[in-house]
Amino acid sequence: MSWNDHYRRRDAIDAVLRRAKRDPAGPLPRTGVFASDRELVLALQHKWSLILGGHLRVRLCETDGDELDAVTRAWRAASAAQPTLRAVLDAHLDRFPETAPMREAELRMLAQAAGLSEPGDSAEQVTKVGLALESLLLGASSKAHAGCAVRRLVLPNA
Repeated sequence: MSWNDHYRRRDAIDAVLRRAKRDPAGPLPRTGVFASDRELVLALQHKWSLILGGHLRVRLCETDGDELDAVTRAWRAASAAQPTLRAVLDAHLDRFPETAPMREAELRMLAQAAGLSEPGDSAEQVTKVGLALESLLLGASSKAHAGCAVRRLVLPNA
């Protein structure tokens, strides 16, 4: 990707988020840069991962040993800094199963950073822990995420 492509994509994402501020759960705005809603949602998820990762690194460096508190504060700070992005992802992410690997990696990152997993835990176990943590951070019940693609992968009977 050239720098021109990078800036076009960045500007398109910013425009989508400005328009989505009115109705994050509404149809995704067309950009002319992304070929499909799937590509746009993947780009939005990537943006969120970068923002969350930055907040995690800062909070974990500042922690006095309470990693769970640091992760909670990081997630909440990232959500407060990007409320529209978080709302758009919450509304649209589950429509695209292609996002599952990115989501699972994010959930594992949360669980591991919070100190809620052990080195010998399987990826599936760590993903489950991350999903539970994210559900608590979102303040949502498990029923609210019953249709979640990641939830179906982790808990097939859910």
